[in-house]
Amino acid sequence: MMRISDLQAKDVVNVEDGKRLGTIGDLELDTDSGLVRSIVIPGQGRFFGMVGGSQDYIIPWNQIVKIGSDVILVDLRPAQETGYYLPPESGKRGTGGY
Repeated sequence: MMRISDLQAKDVVNVEDGKRLGTIGDLELDTDSGLVRSIVIPGQGRFFGMVGGSQDYIIPWNQIVKIGSDVILVDLRPAQETGYYLPPESGKRGTGGY
């Protein structure tokens, strides 16, 4: 069993380029199924979504490769705009997809 606080303490790293993206700030849950849909990593300079203008990384759960003891490895396609993935219903611009 793992708690949200356990996930938030881990660094998130993209296996594609080795870039450290940050730590998990939030989770998106499917309220119908109760499953985690994606992890949200605040953009640089953001604190609880209130300060800064950098775009958040929203990474679908199926792009998580491995959850280790101190790191979460994700496999992301290279960004072509200003972020990796934003769900279409968010209304924000981004790249990637399921």
